[in-house]
Amino acid sequence: MSSSILLCFIFSLFLSVTTTTIAAGTPAKPFRPRAVVLPVTKDPSTGQYLTTIFQRTPLKPVKLTVDIGGKALWVACDRREYASTTYAPALCGSPPCAVAKSKSCDTCFDGPRPGCNNNTCSSIVYNTVERSAQNGELATDVFVVQSTTGSNPGRVVRIRNMLFSCGSLFLGEKLAVGVKGIAGFGRSATSLTSLLSTSLGINKKFAICLSSSKGVMFIGSGPYTMMPRVQISNRLAYTPLLVNPVTTVHPIFNDFPDKSWPSMEYFIDVQSVKINGKPVPLSPSLLKIDAKGNGGTKISTVAPYTVLHTSIYNAVVKAFTKSLSKVPRVAAVAPFVGGPCYKAASLGSTRLGAAVPAIELGLRNNVTWTMFGRNSMVYVNNSEVVCLGFVDGGKKPRTAIVVGGHQLEDNLLEFDVERNRVGFSSTLLGLQTTCANFNFTSV
Repeated sequence: MSSSILLCFIFSLFLSVTTTTIAAGTPAKPFRPRAVVLPVTKDPSTGQYLTTIFQRTPLKPVKLTVDIGGKALWVACDRREYASTTYAPALCGSPPCAVAKSKSCDTCFDGPRPGCNNNTCSSIVYNTVERSAQNGELATDVFVVQSTTGSNPGRVVRIRNMLFSCGSLFLGEKLAVGVKGIAGFGRSATSLTSLLSTSLGINKKFAICLSSSKGVMFIGSGPYTMMPRVQISNRLAYTPLLVNPVTTVHPIFNDFPDKSWPSMEYFIDVQSVKINGKPVPLSPSLLKIDAKGNGGTKISTVAPYTVLHTSIYNAVVKAFTKSLSKVPRVAAVAPFVGGPCYKAASLGSTRLGAAVPAIELGLRNNVTWTMFGRNSMVYVNNSEVVCLGFVDGGKKPRTAIVVGGHQLEDNLLEFDVERNRVGFSSTLLGLQTTCANFNFTSV
């Protein structure tokens, strides 16, 4: 979060608290927002997408990595890291334990302190970036977020007992500098989507709009408006979300993950791929999720670039290079080894990015997700070289297609968990706006 946004947020917090104090003797209807908003920035060194929440007493900004398929909100509760007068561990058998489906009852000999108390329940805290996990105490604390009209941030909303899991700084070693945990928005009762929906009575849906600099997330109902007054909500095309019946969490230790869990990530039904309007020959079996949970297509904010099964990758590269056969290639640049790279000057550019053939994903319900040069290509070597931004995932990946963060940028995606569907805007560049154009100035 930029310093200007942070100052605006803190100032609006002050106004909210001041207004509440003045009106303390006057009965007032509780404020119920339609949606809340979070800023998102991209860390250039890791490619991770970050947000900042406000938590604890006194309030403290906490920077987190965004994982739209993550199980829960977890933050580091190390001895010197976490201090709050409103921290409350989840006692064994209490409602927070039931929400998290935790049946444990733990003892800790290094407390009492945040993250270490007796007779408390816990859950597995998972770092999806480095695929590591640990057992972490469940707890609640104050959580503050801004409401939104869809065009601007609105009034501040305070939740007294937001559920989260305690992790450690050790667990977050491969997270971006300054990050203290992960904000998970996956299909679980402990995700931020579910918790905010339950706490505030808002719809169980969220929309994400990423960019190479700053972006935005909405939790709850639209509209979604970008400057200059570009309404995105009525431009979305919807396709069903699929449920992978088997967890896609990477195995860590015995009994984790539990193989009976369905995946918490968001899958879609990619039925075809076209490049320059021509079908790419693909194995239909790879595009489907089998009984063991293998195959299919998921959307991820943790993967920096789209990752493809080797056979799909080879077919896409072959079709793409054939469509640009008259343009000389240059040496490939990591991590795009094996794929085509070109001198940027030899391709030219358009308002939609590098001047290359469009890549179309054909989805269920006759929906087409079109990727133009802005999302299909990545500029490297001081923007002198541009490469196809897809990565070979090997011959035995768990998921055949993982649509990564770069391919999501400057597209608004709405994940409607209640109606089990996802809406796509396609690139906002064609509307002469970007995901960086949400107006974070409070009204």
